[in-house]
Amino acid sequence: MPVRATKRGDERTPLSGDWDVIVCGASFAGLAVARELQGSGARVLVIDRYEIGERQTSACAAPTEWLVNLGLEASIRQTFGDLVVHRPKKTYSWRLPFTFSTFDYRQLCELLRAQGDDAVFETAKVDGRTGNVVHTDRGDLTAPLIVDALGWRRALSNTPEPIQPPEARLSRGLEVHPPATGKDLELWLDPKYVPAGYGWAFPADGEVRIGVGSFDPRRKVKDETVQLTQDLGLEPNAYQGNWIPHELRAATEDGVFFVGDSAGHCLPLTAEGIRTAFYFGLAAGRELRLVLDGRQNSAQALERYAAFSEETRWQFRWLLRAQRGFGRINASAVTDRLLDLMSAQTFIDYVFTHYFEIADPRFVLDGPARTALPAPAVPA
Repeated sequence: MPVRATKRGDERTPLSGDWDVIVCGASFAGLAVARELQGSGARVLVIDRYEIGERQTSACAAPTEWLVNLGLEASIRQTFGDLVVHRPKKTYSWRLPFTFSTFDYRQLCELLRAQGDDAVFETAKVDGRTGNVVHTDRGDLTAPLIVDALGWRRALSNTPEPIQPPEARLSRGLEVHPPATGKDLELWLDPKYVPAGYGWAFPADGEVRIGVGSFDPRRKVKDETVQLTQDLGLEPNAYQGNWIPHELRAATEDGVFFVGDSAGHCLPLTAEGIRTAFYFGLAAGRELRLVLDGRQNSAQALERYAAFSEETRWQFRWLLRAQRGFGRINASAVTDRLLDLMSAQTFIDYVFTHYFEIADPRFVLDGPARTALPAPAVPA
């Protein structure tokens, strides 16, 4: 379990003030936003309940090209070119058209934070928002530009909708990190562990990140995670659970930019949310930068960022349909026949290349030129 390093006692002084930008959340998405604001001269505040990199929330694997293009390759622990998929009676090994890497969460966050270190960072628990005022357990903060990168709770939203599990549009995941080594990136599509979902084992240089995820938020997965871990000859430790959004939500609301899990920027079916957090975090940061540079106003930025997110809705929708379909057929022989057909290398290259392009790592290098809409006219 993570060790809390947040400020306590005499260090937990009141926090207040007016800022140009407040970024709530200091994981992948929030730090990507701050990165894009580096050198703007703006007063940027990043706040999070935890210190930078303190609380790991995922298996921490992403396409290698994303990590390299962001300059985060020092955090990489292992790299994989194959995906091994286990069914009850057969195992498939697929050569991917790109590589995935596991990485050290704390180190990656520290590296990404260094790219946006003009921003002030403070630990504080965000309690909500009234207009342009963000309420925290250390006091109220104001800014004309506010980002919610706090995760699935969508803490800065004031729109009533089913947020809390199990009514929310979430999947459930649990992971352990036993000390061990491994050479393969592995998935289990085996109803023995979970009928609608999958298990995984991601080696990371001295530990293996093993977990089970269920598309049904009502189904608990602790026993299944223990069983998978023990089936691999290991003992579970360091339990780490999380809720995983599996449906896209509005990327803007009442003047707030929602990024990462708070906007549902987590791919259904695969539950891959790291590269999408980077992707949409960079996009939001670039729109905010145009505001700070006087090249558009906040209304334009909100409109353009919302359009950028909406561009991907059809892809998220198709993946959600695939998730629901898989949940219905996982226990049948239909899944085996589909996997047999999918195992042709030409099919793997086609499918995974198009999947990879949903949040293309070239976006990092394209910079502000790549946006959802034409460059805005300078507001009068």
